[in-house]
Amino acid sequence: MEYSVQMYSLRDVTKTDMDLALAKVAEVGYSYVEFAGFFNHSADDINAMLKKHGLKISGTHSGWESLRDNFEETLAFHKAIGNPRFIIPGADLSTEEKLDAFIDFINYIQPIMEKEGIELGYHNHSHEFIMTDYGKIIHDEIAKRTNIAFEIDTYWVYNADLDPIEVLEKYKGRMSCVHVKDGFPGGQGRPLGQGGAPVAAVYEKAKELGLVMVVESENLDPSGPEEIAVCIKYLRTLEK
Repeated sequence: MEYSVQMYSLRDVTKTDMDLALAKVAEVGYSYVEFAGFFNHSADDINAMLKKHGLKISGTHSGWESLRDNFEETLAFHKAIGNPRFIIPGADLSTEEKLDAFIDFINYIQPIMEKEGIELGYHNHSHEFIMTDYGKIIHDEIAKRTNIAFEIDTYWVYNADLDPIEVLEKYKGRMSCVHVKDGFPGGQGRPLGQGGAPVAAVYEKAKELGLVMVVESENLDPSGPEEIAVCIKYLRTLEK
């Protein structure tokens, strides 16, 4: 099996040495990366590092504001690195007005991105599945009112006291990738196999649905590279 890793998991390294971070990713056996920022590297730099380490890009976590405020340059960069998925890692949707404005923008920009060959996606945390003060469940509203793809973060779904397998089944027509992640209720993230989330069941469901599995482990304990090594070692046990 080939896996991707969310580079936020290695933010202790990427902030100063992207090349070293990518080397560590390849060294422990990942095939793909999902970027979380480029730290002033050019598209040529990113392409050269990916080639050097034999890695491919599965997507990025990139702010939607970059599409709104600087579309041409943002699009050109993501096309130049061959990014197949521009995933919004969250948004301030704390009022109904902000939610409506966000949905309007998504409905405008998503078909443009699709025409350019890039899937536009949204990555959840827990709060999108919980009723807001203004009486809306954000994830439901986005699902009903847009055609955006979803990158379901299965740990944050679990943390919202929902069944990740049921949520994956519900949105199976709207996903091409999934965050495989572990932890305990209350936002206590852990490396894969060390928390209470149903990682093994998520793994089987992701395989069934043909999803790209993106590992995220956020604790940097004792370091990002060491955590992602623990995670892929656990995934290898699920393959047997």
